[in-house]
Order: sequence, then structure tokens, then C-alpha cells
Amino acid sequence: MPDYSKILPALLTPVKYNQLVLRPSLKKGTFDSHGIDCPFLFSWDGLFYMSYVGWDGIGYRTGLASSADLIHWNKEGMIFDRGPEDSITAFNAALTCILRDNALYGNGVLKKVNGKFVGTYHAYPHAGYESGAAVIGLCFSDDFHHWEAGPVILRPEQGAEWEGGGLYKSWLMEHESKYYLFYNAKNRTEAPWIEQTGVAISSDLVNWERNADNPVIKVGEKGAFDDLFASDPAVYRHEDWWVLFYFGNSSDGHARDGVAISPDLFHWEKANTILIDVGEPGSIDSLYAHKPAMIAHDGRLYHFYTAVSRAKNPKQGEIENREIRGISVAFNE
Repeated sequence: MPDYSKILPALLTPVKYNQLVLRPSLKKGTFDSHGIDCPFLFSWDGLFYMSYVGWDGIGYRTGLASSADLIHWNKEGMIFDRGPEDSITAFNAALTCILRDNALYGNGVLKKVNGKFVGTYHAYPHAGYESGAAVIGLCFSDDFHHWEAGPVILRPEQGAEWEGGGLYKSWLMEHESKYYLFYNAKNRTEAPWIEQTGVAISSDLVNWERNADNPVIKVGEKGAFDDLFASDPAVYRHEDWWVLFYFGNSSDGHARDGVAISPDLFHWEKANTILIDVGEPGSIDSLYAHKPAMIAHDGRLYHFYTAVSRAKNPKQGEIENREIRGISVAFNE
């Protein structure tokens, strides 16, 4: 692997905002009542947008927020709802990625395929928090405000042992007329399990082939920040390199964001640098600082992430939660 150290400074975002820019509603009956998760950033028609996954105590549904400055966000409501009782999305509809420009310091604008926006989602088969082995599917939209679930494209039982416990967040991208789907998965449904990241490739968004050398991002050695999970890939292009931001879950009980670099999308080398670390006790990200999503504006890189802390009072608004889960951001100088 050639030396990539010169690009590392461009990936660092050492300045934490230290506030939640998006938080759960804490109101019963809303799709994001209990928590907000999995940010995805893009731009369109002069505004910035963030899709995010809401947890309502039953399952996942997906919302959208907009911003003019990447700090102050307005919720625009739910954009991807659960499906009928007999559908794969009956309990969960977690949109986690939309096909967009690959450049890390680009404008983050969305792409269309055959006149439609294309996203990916994952769905668990039962009610409850991530209950059962999830699958990954495609979803489609005319306006990115209203999404319809499409076909399932990856199932855990069709993969290798490392993903047999279920599939998680995916990242869809296009490069040189091929589509790449990065995703993390777990090796078993019951705890304890490990999560690692693989990739599948398609020329038509219909037929997908898993990379023979998956997982491409493996867990680290014992004591590393990613010795349990290497999860939630977000892949961008910077100069001559591909950069894959991901979070590591550690046996110390905390989750943090890191990055790996590749010349070809298949062979990755971890930078072994923690990009976003957990905060001090009492801070918004004292438990987890994880699930990266990047976008740039005026030469500044913004690193959005899910910040999790323990609730000082489990009774929050109309909801009882042991944790506070929302979205925060860090940026470079």
C-alpha cells in the first residue's frame, strides 16, 4: 500500500460543536420519539439535507432535515415509512444512503438513475430494537421527500459466516459504470457478536456479487478501538484515494469513528487514528461518538455523527429512555 499519510490532515475534524444539532422528539406517537440515528448528508438546489433514522420503540423509520449552514437544522418530517403487514418493511424502514457525488470535498449533490433517486435501506423482520437478522434493499424516489421500498438485494443467509447474523447500514456508490454497496454485518444474532464490513458489486443495481475477499474492514486486535465492531461505512474520494469512514466499537464499552484508505475500493489500510472520540462524563457523546457522515462547505469538512450519552433522568418528555441519542458534528479549522 503506497504512503497516504499526506492526506490524513484533510480528513481530521478536531473541533467538536459539543451540542446536538438534531434530537429526538420525545413525544409518543412520532417516528423519532426515542432516538435519532444514522445521519446521511447531501446537498440539493442550494440547501443541505440530512436523512436520519428515527426509533419509536417499535422499529425504525426515516426522516429528513434541511439546513442553510450545516449547524441549524429544520426537521421536514418522515420520508420513508413502514410497509404493509406482510412486507419486509412491516416493522423497520431505515434508509441509510442515497446515491450521491463521491468527492469528499465536493458538493455532495445527489445522482439519479433512470430519472429517479436511488437509496438503500435495511429492515429487521420483527418489532423491537434491531430484532432478528436484517436484510438490505433498494428504495426509490422522484423528489427525495417520498420513498418507496424496492427489492431486497442482499440477505444474510446468502452470504458468508461473518454476515450470517444479519446486515446493517449500507453505503451505495457508483464508479466507472459499476455500483458498489458497502455494508456491515454481524456473525450471529445473539450477543456477543462481532461486526465487520464488506462490499458487493453490480453493473445494473439488480444483480449483486459479494466480494470474494470480504470482509474488507475487519475488527482490530484486542484492545483496539475497533476490536468488537468495524461498522457503518461511508465511502468518499479524496485526491487519488478512496477513504472509508467507519466506527469502531471497543471492549472498553465505547464507540468511536475512524478511517481506512484504499487505492482501489477493495484493499484497505486502517489509519489507526481516532477521528471522533467519546467525550467526558456528562457530555453529549460520553458513551458513543459514532456512525460518520461527511460533507464539505467552503473548504471546511463537517463530520456528522450519532452522539449518545446516559440520560440523567430516564423520564424525558413523554418518553422513558436510559440514553439520549441524537446527531452532532465536528469540523476542521
